[in-house]
Amino acid sequence: MKKTAQINSKPPRPKTDRNGVEGLIRTMMRKHRTPFMVIRRCVLEKQYSRFRKYLPEVIPYYAIKANPHPGVIKTFVKLGASFDVASAAEMRHVLHLGASPGKIIFANTIKSDEDIITARRRRVRLMTFDNEPELYKLAKDYPRAHVLVRIKVTNEGSVVELSLKFGADPEHAFFLLRKAKALGLTPMGVSFHVGSQSTNVENYLQALEISAGIFNEAKKTGLSLRIMDIGGGFPIQHFDNEIGVNFERMACQIRREMKALFDKKVRFIAEPGRFLVGPAGILVTQVIGRTFRNNKNYYYLNDGIYGDFSGMIFDHCRYEFKTLRRGQKYLSTLAGPTCDSFDTLSLNEEIPELYVGDIVYVKNIGAYSCASATTGFNGFPPAKIILI
Repeated sequence: MKKTAQINSKPPRPKTDRNGVEGLIRTMMRKHRTPFMVIRRCVLEKQYSRFRKYLPEVIPYYAIKANPHPGVIKTFVKLGASFDVASAAEMRHVLHLGASPGKIIFANTIKSDEDIITARRRRVRLMTFDNEPELYKLAKDYPRAHVLVRIKVTNEGSVVELSLKFGADPEHAFFLLRKAKALGLTPMGVSFHVGSQSTNVENYLQALEISAGIFNEAKKTGLSLRIMDIGGGFPIQHFDNEIGVNFERMACQIRREMKALFDKKVRFIAEPGRFLVGPAGILVTQVIGRTFRNNKNYYYLNDGIYGDFSGMIFDHCRYEFKTLRRGQKYLSTLAGPTCDSFDTLSLNEEIPELYVGDIVYVKNIGAYSCASATTGFNGFPPAKIILI
């Protein structure tokens, strides 16, 4: 019996999606050598439209650190997106690719003098801060800059807790905004970030309530705040059958809270990264070696931790490994190509028996993968990026 006959045992939804993705992979294999990452423009457009549909009051500023590939940036420029940058280099990058200065937020709360001066020269006026010393730098290097105070909020349930490093205590926020005004800056509002890949909507709801209190306190003293930045952290599914990720339901609750707590004149913005680009990426690798070790099949792939699986370390991400080969599944180990034993992707993956040259691929890997890959540790370059 042919091994492909076992396809019929697959559930309908994953099978349909899998066949479409695998057909794409086979087509790309005729033109490109592995490893390569396919970024689908249609998915970038779909995710952007999805965000705008379910959070229509919120202007998305794409956080380019998730994936700064020029093709990705150009796609979002054409869609009318704004951009979140964290350095002068990122700023120059998006401006060169067609973004306008008025559609950029410099969302790093700690900035060098040189980067602040670059922002001034490039007319990127909106930026975040979370401490008093930063205000003195801004007042010196960029008078009248528009500033948002970033506050520390709960990151419970988020994969990466960003409040460990950033955010002023909420009770200090009003003082900092008043200080900004006294120094000749223009206080515009409040910013927060609930942490990356946040599946707990309560983080957003609590942060909005705290932020509304700061807006109200400022209003009582004649300080009119106009922008509420709800950050990023919007989650995506990394596995086909993953539960607990429902952006639509989360967005509905966030919208309801925004309408209940804030004046209609307040402008809402956000900094999605993973949500916009993650689902667009498919990483395609090949088996370059195999052995039998520790009573398991052991496969070496031509991409690993130091390449496009870097998100397993820096993003604390788990991926769903899939194969083109069908058949009975065995407990197996997957490892990258470098000479470092740390370069191990999974010790307990249930996959069919593979041979040298067989394909192992991962979906939903468009964010924080190629972006944080090394340029060539041990001489192995990261995957080629192909936009289609």
